[in-house]
Amino acid sequence: MKELNSYLEYLSYERKYSSYTVASYRRDLEEYLTYLKREGMDYKKIEYNDIRFFLVYLVEERQDKKSSVARKLSSVRGFYKYLVVNHIVKNNPFSLVQAPKREKKLPRYFEYNELEELFSSIDTSSALGKRDLALLELLYATGVRVGELVAIKKNDIDFQAKKIKILGKGNKERYVLYGDYAKEALKDYLENGRAKLIKQENPMLFVNHLGDPLTERGVRDILDRLIKKTSLTKKISPHMLRHSFATHLLNEGSDLLSVQQLLGHQSIKATQIYTHVSTDRLREVYYDRFPRAKK
Repeated sequence: MKELNSYLEYLSYERKYSSYTVASYRRDLEEYLTYLKREGMDYKKIEYNDIRFFLVYLVEERQDKKSSVARKLSSVRGFYKYLVVNHIVKNNPFSLVQAPKREKKLPRYFEYNELEELFSSIDTSSALGKRDLALLELLYATGVRVGELVAIKKNDIDFQAKKIKILGKGNKERYVLYGDYAKEALKDYLENGRAKLIKQENPMLFVNHLGDPLTERGVRDILDRLIKKTSLTKKISPHMLRHSFATHLLNEGSDLLSVQQLLGHQSIKATQIYTHVSTDRLREVYYDRFPRAKK
């Protein structure tokens, strides 16, 4: 469908969405269009009342969770907004539809000892092992998104100041910092690992076993492989390291505004969810320090 392909190209090249995000939009929209075809409906002639039946399909037939329904509605709403702007349809019927309230889920993160086990599971005697440790250390040390990580070029790094220029959402630049553990792992990877992996020079910091730029999917595969070497039973994702970065900063007394800037959040509301995660730390401090908290 040419309109769908045009929309996805718009997300990729104009909105600068990651390949992972665009693939998610594609799945949601293809499901919607398949549903319309099954019901003999034309996407250009959808009215507000028709959407009720699509919601029933998602909830009763697909048995989607509220979060999935909300995401799919958002995907379709964005698609119709694009169609309206490009004069393909006259109005956006999904603009009137309210998504179901999502279940509040706290971000999943690693405890300190779990991270230590994960780092220790890496065999750094090989070039790929050196890359994996540098990758993991940077994800945790900087809190960057996986799409931001794979976009880092070698010349984005200020080794003297231990900071990296990041191109974030909406093409907004920011600097993130990294500490001594990441510095040591990065130095070892660049001097003793990366040179053995690349076949011809390219500007990207992280490369795969063929010497080509590492992809977001490649990072996820690396983490899936590493977690199997540990005793951890958690389902791991690169975003868990970002959650861990923010949670641990707040647990150690960082202020919310600083964490917001380090994460690259446009709104403080996006950062506030981590204050709920750090409540356990507050409870620990309270019962340990307040003189009349316990007998």
